[in-house]
Amino acid sequence: MIRLTVNNNDYEFEKGISLFEVSKKFADDFKYEIIVGQVDGELHDLNYKLDNDSNLKFYDLSSHIGNKVYERGLLFLLIKAIKELYGYNIRACHSIDKGIFCEILDGSVLKEQIPKIKEQIDKYVNSNIPFIKGTYSKEDSINYFNKVGRLDKIESLKYVVKDNLVLYKFIDILDYFYGVMPINSSYIKFFDIHYLDDNSFVLLLPNIYIGGEIKPYSHYEGVFNSFRSFSNWAEKQGIVNVHDLNKEISFGRIQDLIYMNETNQNMRLYRIAEQIKSKEEIKLVLIAGPSSSGKTTTSKKLAIYLKSMGLKPQPLSVDDYFKERENSPKDKEGKYDFECVEAIDIDLFNDHLKKILNNEEVLIPTFNFVEGKKEYKNKIKLDKNGILIIEGLHALNDILTSSIENKHKFKIYISPLSTLGIDNSNRVSTTDLRLLRRMVRDNMNRGYNASKTLESWPSVRKGEEKYVFPFQNNNDVVFNTSLLYEFGVLKTYAEPLLFSVDREDKNYNEAIRLINLIMMVLPISGVEIPNDSILREFIGNSYFR
Repeated sequence: MIRLTVNNNDYEFEKGISLFEVSKKFADDFKYEIIVGQVDGELHDLNYKLDNDSNLKFYDLSSHIGNKVYERGLLFLLIKAIKELYGYNIRACHSIDKGIFCEILDGSVLKEQIPKIKEQIDKYVNSNIPFIKGTYSKEDSINYFNKVGRLDKIESLKYVVKDNLVLYKFIDILDYFYGVMPINSSYIKFFDIHYLDDNSFVLLLPNIYIGGEIKPYSHYEGVFNSFRSFSNWAEKQGIVNVHDLNKEISFGRIQDLIYMNETNQNMRLYRIAEQIKSKEEIKLVLIAGPSSSGKTTTSKKLAIYLKSMGLKPQPLSVDDYFKERENSPKDKEGKYDFECVEAIDIDLFNDHLKKILNNEEVLIPTFNFVEGKKEYKNKIKLDKNGILIIEGLHALNDILTSSIENKHKFKIYISPLSTLGIDNSNRVSTTDLRLLRRMVRDNMNRGYNASKTLESWPSVRKGEEKYVFPFQNNNDVVFNTSLLYEFGVLKTYAEPLLFSVDREDKNYNEAIRLINLIMMVLPISGVEIPNDSILREFIGNSYFR
């Protein structure tokens, strides 16, 4: 017999029992089926045999860890279904709304064929077909992918230093994913597919930040077009997957790519400044986006561009208008909720906005976060050609600026909308890019370790789902702050931080997932990055700090 500890309770089981058999005892503790287990800090699929005393944790799809396992399994079913039905290959490109934007690479799928694809996936689900885990030599893996025409896999595996790789087989297809899979297809019960055009669609799956639900796809035209525009530009530069970026690094061409990226991004921001300048009625520039989008650098750089055009921009911080601590709203658990829009003294903010835009001199607050109250020290008065720039979590929520007519507002939604993939089956998500940015900045500016950032991230994401993403379509323009080369730079700064997370730490598996992700890209030094780059906001030495 062996002793297994689950939730600080000890249980005895027969030696050699599988995680799947043990998980049955705890099934009632979970909303969904247990999909993966953790043994002494290491993730394993449910076929894993237990031979020693161990500490166990289990996860279903409502957890971040379980949801990633679910996503990999669903993508594998999708890849197989389209290959079996139509003989086409697909590329999982990037996240969009509550799903994954996918492209057909060598054909097209009509809208009326989408139900057939869903039906085929359902057949796999109902047939309980196993995902078979196997260890293959790197050479055999490359030979297989060469045989089936997966050049994206061959190129990406060139940068894997392991001699042996763990591949999964589903029916007759082998693929390399960067993490554990479900043990069979029966776990992938919940999904949807939203048709976009003849060679693209959105794969929808349960979202842990909205209660594990699958929400119908909402098409945000500005965000979609920004993704597409950046993707087209990246393809022209020959950077689609990580191995394309690695080639630029290894051939010594990375400096050119850095400056092309920065020039392209600066030109796009300058054109936004021109739009603002062209409309004399604009008095308020509002900038919002999810965490680690580069809002601070964007707002300050935009201010410089506007100054060069003869305008006189003036920043106004929403954070200085928090309600006094004792008047702050509380969440269901009785804790102060500083992220909701009601935490802002909206009446005072709007009163000051009206007076400022009416060319009155206004004594504005500075919020003392230690004391939890406003202090009045500074006065503000707009000069001729003056314009206010406001960036913050709720900037696109019209409640925040309800006293100002829309014709006087210019709204900018910003986010690092990454289109980079590891290969055609594995993407670098925008969320992971932002997490790496935040991790590096937290360590640089606040002295936080990686575990502290990982610990706070779910709360950050829930706040974004509630207070940012619902308003992403309420914009005049979308500004993509992603840089094609930044993944390599973030690796240089984030990798040592991630390796500091101990095996006993509850964030260990998330750290390992990110290590496996950035393992595929070659490191890039931050030396050549311009001081006015958005990336400097996270890695330090920014001109705007």
